[in-house]
Amino acid sequence: MNYRRLGKTGLKVSELSYGSWVTFSFQLGLNEATDIMKLAYDGGVNFFDNAEAYASGESEKIMGDALRKLGWSRDTFIISSKVFWGGEKPTQRGLSHKHIIDACHAALKRLQLEYLDLYFCHRPDPDTPIEETVRAMHTLIMQGKICYWGTSEWSAEQIKKAYKISKDLHLTPPSMEQPQYNMFEREKMEKEYIELFETEKMGTTIWSPLASGLLSGKYIKGMPSNTRTSLKNYKFIKDSFESEQYKIRHHKVEELEELSNQLNIPLVNLALGWCLKNQNVSTVILGASKAEQLSQNLNTLNYMALINDNAMKKIEKILQF
Repeated sequence: MNYRRLGKTGLKVSELSYGSWVTFSFQLGLNEATDIMKLAYDGGVNFFDNAEAYASGESEKIMGDALRKLGWSRDTFIISSKVFWGGEKPTQRGLSHKHIIDACHAALKRLQLEYLDLYFCHRPDPDTPIEETVRAMHTLIMQGKICYWGTSEWSAEQIKKAYKISKDLHLTPPSMEQPQYNMFEREKMEKEYIELFETEKMGTTIWSPLASGLLSGKYIKGMPSNTRTSLKNYKFIKDSFESEQYKIRHHKVEELEELSNQLNIPLVNLALGWCLKNQNVSTVILGASKAEQLSQNLNTLNYMALINDNAMKKIEKILQF
């Protein structure tokens, strides 16, 4: 495993990390979750991603129980949570000072931890001034409840405003953003955030590197019954796979698979490796639900030398035309 600095912080995160969205609770119980976390950790993964919204908190409970069973030294791993969708009542969601504090305490209890390494604002909140959110995150850092804070799916302008407020008021600025990034979702990472990478050295923990599994190639011959597309709570993924845009992307995946065969690189590793070629990516969050999937994903680093400039040009040609 290789490690990269999380933006301009001193924190080193594994290039490949593991996230529990969809998997924990909906696909994996405690025993399976424990096994897959151990497999990831033994493979060099040191960052495990979570959120209050994942399975309505059950994902964090499972991860907390798994961490207790595994007994790892706290200084060897990184845990995140995200705040926004906590509950249905007005004070249980959004980025108000109150909800940020309440949600952090609740996440710590579920995860059975004394502090969070990373804490994300899961989405921007139009009803809360950014200054209020920045002050709440600064408070948690001063209290030792979190080490670093960041954003997820914020616009560049919103993030810039958070940086400016932090500097003007001498508060702790955000350190990282968690955007979607894959061969089909590139706007934020390759265009919108470029100035932030240059001026603020912003770190990134990217999600959906395989476009909900599309870039793994497993949907080329149809819709398997044992994937997340069959989960009741994630029907929106299946619906997206029935759109006109999906048909275009499906054709490109077929072309990418042909290229991956020519390069002797499994398509899933080509897609993950493509993400890692972007030096503004701090870590790629994996969401494997099976041990064999995770093992193959972790094998990506062994193919990086084959994903050279020539290979990247061939990939770009497929994606652009």
